[in-house]
Amino acid sequence: MADFVNFHFDIDGDNFTSAGEASVRIKKHLREMGFSTEVIRRVSVAMYEGEINMVIHANGGTADVDVYVDHIDICLADNGPGISDIDLAMQEGYSTAPDNIRSLGFGAGMGLPNMKRYTDSMKIESEVGRGTTIYMSVNV
Repeated sequence: MADFVNFHFDIDGDNFTSAGEASVRIKKHLREMGFSTEVIRRVSVAMYEGEINMVIHANGGTADVDVYVDHIDICLADNGPGISDIDLAMQEGYSTAPDNIRSLGFGAGMGLPNMKRYTDSMKIESEVGRGTTIYMSVNV
């Protein structure tokens, strides 16, 4: 494998049906590349949670996954409303999802905590009114 392989995904913010498509595709790529089921599961869960957040809160965004021999980096970026209080948003159960989203079974306030739980490192950069970028890494 080269130094790393990049996979880029555009996340459609208008379509809950396609939410999770990038995480399914990265799971397939990682399986084909021979990564362990544990690594694949961790990356897939973090990606899925991020995709759902981008659909619910930010009208979509992008996901870039850089696959190295010893780790996998994930960068999720959007131009949504931003997160005004990251510490509060990281609390399990805290959600700003509207009722119509909750009625679909989303917005339980576990997205960001699960992203942190399933990765080895996570950094959130957010500016209100400008968007959010989340950097995560999973060690192989």
